[in-house]
Amino acid sequence: MTEQIRFDEQGLVPAVVQDQKSGQVLMVAYMNAEALQRTKETGYTWFFSRSRNCLWMKGESSGHRQKVKQILYDCDQDALLILVEQTGVACHTGHYSCFYRDLAGNEIEPKRIDPAPMYAAGQEGPAILYELYNLIQERREQMPEGSYTTYLFREGIDKILKKVGEENAEVIIAAKNKKKEEVVYETADLLYHLLVLLVEQNVELGEIFAELRRRR
Repeated sequence: MTEQIRFDEQGLVPAVVQDQKSGQVLMVAYMNAEALQRTKETGYTWFFSRSRNCLWMKGESSGHRQKVKQILYDCDQDALLILVEQTGVACHTGHYSCFYRDLAGNEIEPKRIDPAPMYAAGQEGPAILYELYNLIQERREQMPEGSYTTYLFREGIDKILKKVGEENAEVIIAAKNKKKEEVVYETADLLYHLLVLLVEQNVELGEIFAELRRRR
């Protein structure tokens, strides 16, 4: 499909991002050929930043990513329409859509979240969790030989739950021993097995984050 798109003289094409279920327009950004290719390969939106002159993945820092459902292009082949499943919010202001104001400057859609924690320095957590979650999803779909994740899925829910229980106990023991390094190590094990459980149960990370935000 990339060959059919008419990029402008700067090698860019505008991309309108739309919520697949509601039809609401979420944002408009630009893609170059590489961003479009990465979007196709990963299943999540990538764009090209004209101000920073670099590629970026939507939600890489905040965790508010866009799972691509369909990519369409217009009759002139110089604009894209991307239908997505939005995790969290699309706008850096904390609004669900970037189009939240009318011409008078009135907000027609309230903020859904406080945007400050999303973009705080050093907030790599959501990104690595999504990366690992997606890898686990791939393991379940492809079931490669020699993979520990494949082994867990083949053994089934009882084995996965047993490992979650075991790793939870390891975290408790490490905490009782007051050994920080052990707590970090065992917590990482526990998080991994919890992610395997979420994938097995078809629970999206965004659903967990949304529930945490609701409780806060």
